[in-house]
Amino acid sequence: MIAARFLIFVGLLQCLVAFQNPSAVHNGRHSTTSLKMRMRDQNDAFFPFGSGQKPRHDVSLPMAEQSDDQGQLRQLLGVKGASTETDIWKIRLQLTKPVTWIPLVWGVMCGAAASGNYHWMWNPFDEADRNVMLGLEDAAKGFVAMILAGPFLTGYTQTINDWYDREIDAINEPYRPIPSGAISEGEVIFQIWFLLLGGMGIAYGLDVWAGHEFPTVLALSIFGSWISYIYSAPPLKLKQNGWAGNYALGASYISLPWWCGQAVFGELDRPVFFILPILYSIAGLGIAIVNDFKSIEGDRELGLQSLPVAFGVDKAKWICAGSVTLTQLGVAAYLATIGEDTYAAILLALILPQMYFQATLLLPDPIENDVKYQASSQPFLVFGILATALALGHHEFV
Repeated sequence: MIAARFLIFVGLLQCLVAFQNPSAVHNGRHSTTSLKMRMRDQNDAFFPFGSGQKPRHDVSLPMAEQSDDQGQLRQLLGVKGASTETDIWKIRLQLTKPVTWIPLVWGVMCGAAASGNYHWMWNPFDEADRNVMLGLEDAAKGFVAMILAGPFLTGYTQTINDWYDREIDAINEPYRPIPSGAISEGEVIFQIWFLLLGGMGIAYGLDVWAGHEFPTVLALSIFGSWISYIYSAPPLKLKQNGWAGNYALGASYISLPWWCGQAVFGELDRPVFFILPILYSIAGLGIAIVNDFKSIEGDRELGLQSLPVAFGVDKAKWICAGSVTLTQLGVAAYLATIGEDTYAAILLALILPQMYFQATLLLPDPIENDVKYQASSQPFLVFGILATALALGHHEFV
């Protein structure tokens, strides 16, 4: 039964491509000779409608080596190498970076699994879980929760980050939608507020649907949106600090969507439901460090205290490996102590390949092997998160 429930999700492996780069936002860190001198302070007022309107126009991109189809796909996904686009709705979609929604959707799935209260329309492995109408309702709830976590609140996070990075992008990536003028400042600010307020409305609707006396999903959404704001916006701008910025990324990708999914289908009524996602967020901090290795020169020039800058590459790579591995070993030990030996063994089996890729890719050369390490190691991490969630959902707490 346990193995069958776990294997149901294996078909979703193709979704994990987004985890090859877990940075929740585009950070705009690149080495530029006189970058500091060319940056302006970003102290613009944050209002729903801005006064400055830039005319929309075409900007040529360095895409000579890529096909039009590749460029259009990259544009829709919101990743580098996108083709030129004049359709305002495609530009708006690009700002939300759809490729980054996938980890949040996975987090909601894990939270639903951890609740132990998600019902299938027809579960082939459990005769008691074949209520079609109840399964349809839970599927609808899960879909709405994924829309909240992905297009709305992740879209808000990505758009607001691009807004506050527009000065750096004007230097490093002038073809991006905001610095290029492909979308006006007023349209960007409207999008930020639309996604934020729309997300709050969906969150409250989920609370009503779930019958919550206290609006748990709304509270989580407000907190997550605030973290997104202070990550990108001055004066706090958490992304400038390696510890705070990277942990904010880890929590945004793992803890918050997990708690959202679990709150929709169950209760966050035990400390373990907070502790384990927080531990995995520490692992997420380690994953976020991987993205800082390639931008160490630019970070140093800008005065950004990423961990590779603060500690040096050699120490930072060990911090990265340690935070990823030790937290998961701690989770596996906890699962064993509560009697979930099968899930603990599954988690250990998923940790071992990660340790191998750390030893062969990350530790020898984290700068050269960053992408290869992420692509090789992170599928095992995210399936480990799912295994942990299934263990909690399976366990009968007393």
